[in-house]
This record gives sequence, C-alpha cells and structure tokens, in this order.
Amino acid sequence: MPGPPSDGSLSGAVARRRTRERRAFTALGVAASGALLLALGYGAIEIGFATMLGVAAATLGVFDSADVPTRDALVLTVIRAPRAVMGFVAGAALAAAGAALQGLFRNPLADPALIGVSNGAALGAVAVIVLGDALLAGMPGPVAPFVLPVFAFAGGVVATVIVYRIASRDGQTDISTMLLAGIAVNAVAAAGIGLFMFASTDQQLRELSFWLLGSLGGVTWNTLAPGVVMAGAALVLLSCLVRPLNALLLGEADARHLGVDVEFAKRLLISGAALATGAVVSVTGVIGFVGLVVPHLVRLAIGPDHRILLPASMLLGGTLLLVADTAARTVVVPAELPIGILTSCVGGPFFLWLLLRRRAWGLG
Repeated sequence: MPGPPSDGSLSGAVARRRTRERRAFTALGVAASGALLLALGYGAIEIGFATMLGVAAATLGVFDSADVPTRDALVLTVIRAPRAVMGFVAGAALAAAGAALQGLFRNPLADPALIGVSNGAALGAVAVIVLGDALLAGMPGPVAPFVLPVFAFAGGVVATVIVYRIASRDGQTDISTMLLAGIAVNAVAAAGIGLFMFASTDQQLRELSFWLLGSLGGVTWNTLAPGVVMAGAALVLLSCLVRPLNALLLGEADARHLGVDVEFAKRLLISGAALATGAVVSVTGVIGFVGLVVPHLVRLAIGPDHRILLPASMLLGGTLLLVADTAARTVVVPAELPIGILTSCVGGPFFLWLLLRRRAWGLG
C-alpha cells in the first residue's frame, strides 16, 4: 500500500492550489473590470473609453469639464454609474448570500430565491411601498430611506428561519424538505404580495409589477445609498464567518469539537444572508438564481474553502449581474427587459441540471 504523502508532495499540492487561486482571482478581476467598462460605455448611446476617462478626470477636477460633451457626462454620472455600482453590489451580495446559505445547509441547491428568502424580503418591501404614507408618517428624514431595506431584511430573516427550522434535524438538512419548505414560504409570501397589490393604486401597481421582475432601471445615487450601505454591512459580516462556514462543512457536531459556537454562527449566517438579500431586493426587486449559479460555479473551479469561495463568488456575482443588466437594457432597445427574466432564463435550466446531476449520483 502507498505510504502517506511526503512533505514535498504536500508542499507541491499547496503551491499548485495557490497558483490556481491566484489565476482565478486575476481572471475574475479582469472580467469584473471589463464588465464595468461594458456597463458604462455600451447602450443606446455608446461612450468610448477616452470619454470615460475625460468624464472621470473632470469629475475629480483634473481639467475643465467644458472639454467633455455634456450629454456623455450626464449619461455616465447620472444614469450609468449609479446603475453599475448597484448592479455590482447586488450581484456580489446575492452571490455571497447564496454561498453562505449553501454552506449553512451544506447543500449546493440552497438559494435565496428558491427557499423563499427573496420573496420574504419582497413581501416586506412591498408592504412599505403600498403602506408608505402611514409607515413613514413622522419618520425623521435621515431614517426614512432605510425603512424599506429594514422591512425587506426582516422579511428575509423570517423566511430563512422558517425554512431552516423545518429542513434541519439533528444537524442534518434534508434537501427535499428544504425545497418543499421553500415552496411553501414562496407561496405564502406571494399571497401576501398579491394582497398588497390588490390594495395598491394604479400607479403603485405599475411600479410593483415591474419591480417584482427585478430591474436596475431608475437607480440613482440617492436611491442606492441605503441598499449599498446595508449590503456592504452584510458582506463584511459574512466575510468574518468563513471559519465557521468551513467548520460547518464537516457537520455541526464536528464544528462544535473545533470550538465553533454553532448556534451563534447560524444566527449570524442567517442574519447576514437575509440582510444581503433584503438590501438588494429593496432597491432592485427580485432577481433570482444568482445565489445558486455563482457559488456553484466557483466551487467547481477552485474548491469549497470559503476563505476563497466567498470573495470569488462576490467578484463573479457582480460581474455576471453587470453583464446581465447591460444585455437587459440593450437587447430590446428602446424598451428595457427586466433583469430578473434574464437571470431566470439562465438559472432555471442550471437548477434542473443540478437536480439531474444529484439524481444521477444518488444524492437526492
């Protein structure tokens, strides 16, 4: 029988793994930069790279803004820049939430949209949109913009806790139960959303119908600020939980033996995933399957270590959502396709592939 691997072979394997990780992050960084330039420059009005640099330099006061075409400057700074920032942050947050939920459930089929987190967050946000006048009455000005994200976060937390409690038993998660619980939570949340839509005005109904399909249209610096702040806080929280996530891959009992406060870690993971999802939903509406597809692709490419998986998922998630948004606003010009439709067109078949793959391997 072969003996244990030598120190040389171990060090060689570690070196190869680190080289693969560096190459992956380099590729993701290049892809993210390219997606950002594409999102800023491509559209109904095409703006070249030199003009982008000119607008950036004029904004920073490097030279006179009179040298930059007014139309291009307005398109970049008022329309595309805030949309690109929100698109990248939203993709990163949804991917991080998906990676955290997959680590918590120890199952690659967990996704904020599939298990009801997105719809739970949407229910909270819809309540604020329809009942806004009553909820915001007497609210201090600086606090009012955060009411919608907070309600969306609360809805996401409730949905996540319900699914987790139903699907988990003795430290194990049953995939069939998890998906059935997600279907039930989605159905209840959809019923609540339907009731609010029934009680809404014609103008609110038009806004809700488009918003529930997911869109970055209409994002401005003012409207994205609360969502970006809360999504950033969620990403920081989840990034601090990579060690508990890695320990939970071994099971809750083994994680406890490694010194992890499992219950506290689970509460933080649920809160972080719900905060990330709620912050995004409050600004963009429901965008599905990013949290399912992205972490799975990263895991296949560079492994399950959450120290690498989480930041890589953030980069890839932000990149993919920027590309999807660019396609959404250009494929049917002058109209705009809801971005949730595009992500579902990709994510739905991917989810079916995952199910068939697990069935072929006898995993579910």
